[in-house]
Amino acid sequence: MLKTQCDISFGEKVRIFSHDYLKFCVYILDSGATGNVFTKKYYASMIYSSQLLEDFLDFHGAKNNRNWYFYRELTASVRHLSMASYSQKHILNRLVFYDLSCGVKDFEREGEATLTFLTGSLMKMAPVILDEARHLNIPIPDEKFGPANFPGVTTDMLEYDIDDENKTQQKKHIVKIASEFLSVAERFDHLAFYEPYDKKEILEIIPAKVNEVEIRQFEMLVHNLQSSFDTYVIHGGYLFGNRKLKQLRSFFSVVFHLLQMMGRLLHFYERHLFEAGYKNTYKKAQDRLSLLVDPEILLDRVINYALYHVCYFLANGKELAREILNENIERSSVTVSIPVSLGFHSRPSLLVAKIVQYYGGQVEMCVGEDRFDASSVLDIQWAGGKIQKEKFTQVVFEGDERALRDIKILASTNYCEDTMGRGIPFPKELIYLK
Repeated sequence: MLKTQCDISFGEKVRIFSHDYLKFCVYILDSGATGNVFTKKYYASMIYSSQLLEDFLDFHGAKNNRNWYFYRELTASVRHLSMASYSQKHILNRLVFYDLSCGVKDFEREGEATLTFLTGSLMKMAPVILDEARHLNIPIPDEKFGPANFPGVTTDMLEYDIDDENKTQQKKHIVKIASEFLSVAERFDHLAFYEPYDKKEILEIIPAKVNEVEIRQFEMLVHNLQSSFDTYVIHGGYLFGNRKLKQLRSFFSVVFHLLQMMGRLLHFYERHLFEAGYKNTYKKAQDRLSLLVDPEILLDRVINYALYHVCYFLANGKELAREILNENIERSSVTVSIPVSLGFHSRPSLLVAKIVQYYGGQVEMCVGEDRFDASSVLDIQWAGGKIQKEKFTQVVFEGDERALRDIKILASTNYCEDTMGRGIPFPKELIYLK
């Protein structure tokens, strides 16, 4: 007679839920560091098996049990390290298809060093996991995996016989994606750095300034970019077609996978290695995990590899994004009045520049025969001097019609100030200027 779900004991269930997970650990030990042991299929299998076991242990209260807490922590750690490894392996596999133009050799070398650290940590954990399983009387499986169970991804490419060139590339989607890329890059500017952080500096910014929540927010923004691109611009293929568009996708694709990795490693650090709590059981587990996964190296990889290259590729993609944006924006012109009484002093100049910067497309301010960059406060103020000297009462803005629409609204309110230069409330369309 078959046992029902309720008839199976906790001990039997934990054996079932641990079975494949422990087989993966045995496979690591048997294989050592030789050969192509750590493939995407291996990481994906480890992610699945560890998540299944972690959920099972959490459901049964392992986080609040002295005997089972460390086994549960090891399982969670394996899951997040495997997820980070999967993202990094994906980057290295796809690097030959990315068109990143510069800095690729250093990036690849640092990426390989990062993956070596992650896989080395998993290898250190495997025997500890097996010992902990024996301590808890969980049977170690007799059957074993072999290399054939985890083939690599890359083989010969299939024939390229679906041409995406004729897909309708709607300009409004291209403009939106390029604008959002510039917006993400601008928001990330405050995290940019040019020299490696030392240990003390890293601990000052993690988790105070760089943390899982912050990084996952950016990850979602960049993922939305990639998703919109694949849905509305180019369905597939990286070898042919509009090179600029596919190169732009390479920039936000590699950034997305780096952010994925950062999010998993920051979660692991913040949840399992940082301030574990006052309970002795928690502190002992944290100390044991720190011996298996070096926190100092982990944080160095998060900041000096992943964060550095996120900033690097966002910065390098901005020029391309602006070029694509300006090739696809709808252009127009609008004639507006000069700010009453005070002209283009600092505040109205700043508001106009912020509108132009918000949309990212090119806009010029035309005063007579002279043209000025409307994204530059300084240029607008130079124009203001000419306006005052030659007593112009109107100016023309030419360029991105999205920005021109908002500049027209701004001008209709006397640039959101009264005749004394005091600020007045923004129209609802311009709330983003606050």
